[in-house]
Amino acid sequence: SSDVCSSDLLRLPNMETPTFVLASASPARKGLLETVGINPVAIASDFDESEIKLREADLLVETLAKCKAETIATAIRNNSISYIRDLGSSLVLGCDSLLVIGGEIYGKPANAVEAIARWKRMRGQVGQLYTGHVLIDLRRDKSLKRVGVTQVYFARVGDEEIEAYVASGEPLKCAGCFALEGKGGLFIEKIEGCYSNVIGLSLPLLREMLGELGYSVRDFWQQSDKMY
Repeated sequence: SSDVCSSDLLRLPNMETPTFVLASASPARKGLLETVGINPVAIASDFDESEIKLREADLLVETLAKCKAETIATAIRNNSISYIRDLGSSLVLGCDSLLVIGGEIYGKPANAVEAIARWKRMRGQVGQLYTGHVLIDLRRDKSLKRVGVTQVYFARVGDEEIEAYVASGEPLKCAGCFALEGKGGLFIEKIEGCYSNVIGLSLPLLREMLGELGYSVRDFWQQSDKMY
C-alpha cells in the first residue's frame, strides 16, 4: 500500500461506504468509534508485538499499528474472514498505544507487581501517551500512517491508592498502566492534547485521515443497520 498525501484527496460520492474494520479487540477503541456513530467490525489481529524491536516511541507505535492493520487486511484479501460483507471495499484501522516517561517506553504491565512499581515511578510525573494509527483502504490499495501524542500529568498518588487501583485489575489491561476513562481518571491531574488519543485512538486524527482518503465520518453514520 502507498501513502496518500493531501493532493490525492478525492470524494467518492457514487460508491458505497466501505465496511469499517477495527483491527483490535480493545473495548475502549470500539467504544470510542461507536460513540461517534461508527459501528466497526472488531477483529483481534493477534500480531506478536514482541517481534518488533524499536527504541523510538513514535516509530514503534506506528509500526505496531501498521502490522496489526496489515494482518487483518491480508486476511480479508485472502477471504479468511467470511462474515465481512463486500470484502474488497473494507477500510481497516490498526492502532497501538504506549507511554513514555523520562525517556523510557512503557506498554501494558506484565503483572500486578510490575504495575505497582510502575505507578510509584509515574506518580507526580508527566508522561507522553503515543498512539499510532494506520488506515488501509482496500478498495484503492492506499494507506495512511499517523501518530498522536498527548501529555499526561499524573497525580501524587499514595501507596494504598496505588495498590487498590492495581487490585481492581484495570491497569493490567492498559498501555501506560491506567485507563483515563475508568478509575484511572481519578489519578490524572490534567492532559494536554487529544483526550481520546489517551483512550486508544484520536478521533480528530481519524476524521482527518478519512478525509484524506476521500471519505467523511458522516458516510459511516448510516452503517449501524448493516448486517455482516
